[in-house]
Amino acid sequence: MRLLLSIAAGTVNSQRVTAFLGSLRRHVRGRIVLLWDGLPAHRSTHTMTFLWHHRHWLQVERLPAYAPELNPVEYLWAHLAATDLANFPADDLDILARQIRKGARRVRRRPHLPHAFLKHSGLSF
Repeated sequence: MRLLLSIAAGTVNSQRVTAFLGSLRRHVRGRIVLLWDGLPAHRSTHTMTFLWHHRHWLQVERLPAYAPELNPVEYLWAHLAATDLANFPADDLDILARQIRKGARRVRRRPHLPHAFLKHSGLSF
């Protein structure tokens, strides 16, 4: 399991989602399982068409609406908010993005943390 993170200013739309997934394919070999919430960009025709064309390596599991406790990414953000982002005064988005990336690198160096986020959400391998 690997933690891959993309930070972008502005609205997450279908084009950004599919561009990220295309980039993801260049970094990860083998099948990928995505855990997705109900973001409209995840459900758009553009995204659904992309997913259908890439179904041989990309599997999507949709999380129920209004169930953040089932989303392991929510536990990642809570962890970052309690550690790397706690009392962190960011003057602009670039500084904030650097601090988030720093926290993500720290989480990557502790492989038990992503597994704990999955376990806490009720998911496991």
